[in-house]
This record gives sequence, C-alpha cells and structure tokens, in this order.
Amino acid sequence: MSGPEFFQTYMGQDFYQVTMPSLVRELARLNDNVERLVAVAERLAGPPPSSSASVSTSPPGDSEGR
Repeated sequence: MSGPEFFQTYMGQDFYQVTMPSLVRELARLNDNVERLVAVAERLAGPPPSSSASVSTSPPGDSEGR
C-alpha cells in the first residue's frame, strides 16, 4: 500500500490529537464513577460479615448433603 501513513493524514492526526485523548478522559471518568458506585453499594450493603461467621462445615455425607 502506497501513500502516507495513517498518522500522517488529517484523519490520523485528528485521531491521535483529539479522539484518543478524549477516550482516555472518558475512561478515567468512567473509572471514577464506578469507584463511587461501588462505595455507595458497599455502604448500603452494610458491614461485611465477620470471618468466623462465614466459615461453615458441610454435614456428613456425599457432596449433595445426603
């Protein structure tokens, strides 16, 4: 293929100078919003159960509990 490389074209320059930085900013905003959403969800869910309460033993028998 002959001709200029993509980065040498107007569309390529626009992509690298405008589109990519915009995508990076939007990904950063998305990450910030997800972190805030997780914090709210954790706050609404209450404190996590204690580690000793989460350990349970299976009753004797096969893997289906019989």
